[in-house]
Amino acid sequence: MTSQVSLNLHSQHWHQSISRFSVPLKTQKSSLKLYMIPANPIVASQFLLKPFAAVDSLEAHVSPDQNRAASGVSSQTGFDSRSKTLLDRASISLDGMNDFEGQLQELFSEVKTLIMTGNKNDAVDLLQANYEAVKEQINAGAKGIEEAAILDVIALGYMAVGELKFVHPLLNLINEVIKDQKDDEPFLDLILLHMGSMYSTLGEFEKSMLVNQRVTDILENRHGKNSVFLVSPLLGMTKVLSSTGRTTKAVDIYHRVIKILELSRGAETEDLVVPLFGLGNLLIKEGRATDAENAFIRILNIYTKLYGEDDGRVALAMCSLAHAKCAKGNANEAIDLYKKALQIIKDSSYMPLDDSMMENMRIDLAELLHAVGRGREGRELLEECLLITEKLKGKDHPSLVAHYLNLATSYSQSKDFVMAERLLRTSLEITKKAEGPDNPSITFPMLHLAVTLYHLERDEEAEQVALEALHIREKAFGKDSLPVGEALDCLVSIQTRLGKGEVELLEQLKRILRIQEKELGYENEEVMITLKKVVFYLDKLGKKDEKFPLEKRLSRLWMKYKQVVQY
Repeated sequence: MTSQVSLNLHSQHWHQSISRFSVPLKTQKSSLKLYMIPANPIVASQFLLKPFAAVDSLEAHVSPDQNRAASGVSSQTGFDSRSKTLLDRASISLDGMNDFEGQLQELFSEVKTLIMTGNKNDAVDLLQANYEAVKEQINAGAKGIEEAAILDVIALGYMAVGELKFVHPLLNLINEVIKDQKDDEPFLDLILLHMGSMYSTLGEFEKSMLVNQRVTDILENRHGKNSVFLVSPLLGMTKVLSSTGRTTKAVDIYHRVIKILELSRGAETEDLVVPLFGLGNLLIKEGRATDAENAFIRILNIYTKLYGEDDGRVALAMCSLAHAKCAKGNANEAIDLYKKALQIIKDSSYMPLDDSMMENMRIDLAELLHAVGRGREGRELLEECLLITEKLKGKDHPSLVAHYLNLATSYSQSKDFVMAERLLRTSLEITKKAEGPDNPSITFPMLHLAVTLYHLERDEEAEQVALEALHIREKAFGKDSLPVGEALDCLVSIQTRLGKGEVELLEQLKRILRIQEKELGYENEEVMITLKKVVFYLDKLGKKDEKFPLEKRLSRLWMKYKQVVQY
């Protein structure tokens, strides 16, 4: 059976990067961990404690084309002129509604224009003025669908501006207005669609589910159970179900959406890309890699037939398929797909070389190459990322820090700790310059540097760096926070080799254990690792009464994770 190559890397704690020969515990195999580049300009704090996990980041590869693949089927973010009009969607034939709809579209378009031209404050003022006007009407007793539609556009506007704190009370007000409205009211279906999307964005999944179910019922009664109008609310429901762990139901609804689109638009319509992509993503998380592979192959075939083999959309579909190949353990096939995809994008000029999506694709591939022992090839890609960013933004730009950290991680895996130290000191210098000497974001390269100095057997220097990072994190996050626990973990490993007192080390380990239990839960694997060390030192210090219950707990945890591995 082919062994699986997993790119779903767990959070790396510092003890995993340091040999703990003084503590006779099984050494864990360290994982290379690379960091993705956000689409927005990066500052160091944006990647603090936010490692890249490839399989969990499939959404990073959804192109604008894939997001638009259901154009005319789904329009959940605004009054897009490319989608069906509100009149068409609601089957309205009432006098005056055309003018009202035009005013709604004009308002939302004006807000979007102000945002795009950098006039956020003007956009907020416009939204507030409209809110005050409609609120005055509601207070005067007008609670019709028109007021709900205006409030809906205002809420969408605040979402677009990024002022989410105003959205929740607006949704409450819309609910109050529409709760007694009949299902055949014009605009109601689209208002509910928008509400479902906004509730989901705010993390209020159950409310999102309720409104999506209501609009689904409305549209089923109006158009039938196989109508294309059902696609939007059904996709909204899949998002809620996926986010709340109800994956079996989500998979069923994805299949229903696919069937609806096949019946109405054919088996090769581009509109299938969005549900197929969502389905494939979910199936990978469920461990059904073969089924996920089939979904991504369909996307690849659709794009290839529509746009030809050398189109950028085909390349993006290849990257999604590569994730499924990884999940199946076919690392070499995944690497070939990635390389071909990157070449297609370069040759077609589908996106700029410095585009964040393309940058993340290079990092995906680099991580995979390291995982299969082809570190030199992976390092070349990481160096390419660094050079492109350096050329575009300059040698001291904060966005370079993630690339320096990735390269340092790569060199550390190859045991070239001297080069890793140089890169880490450069990243630390850039971060300090951008964020200041006491900003918690600098502790990330600092702790990497402490580990590297440890490997270079410069233990006293490593201890000082780790201590400084610890104090910064304690001040920033609190003494019982998980970032502090990670810094302590690094420090204890260094101090163990320095020969610090066993009583002092045990107290530090107990502190780490308390933090991990609080933040990660009592049965987390990291808790088990720390518990092993606590039990070791209790035994060494002869504290048998204290050791016995922890030893029993450790045995139970060990059996649990042994069964998981065997399974």
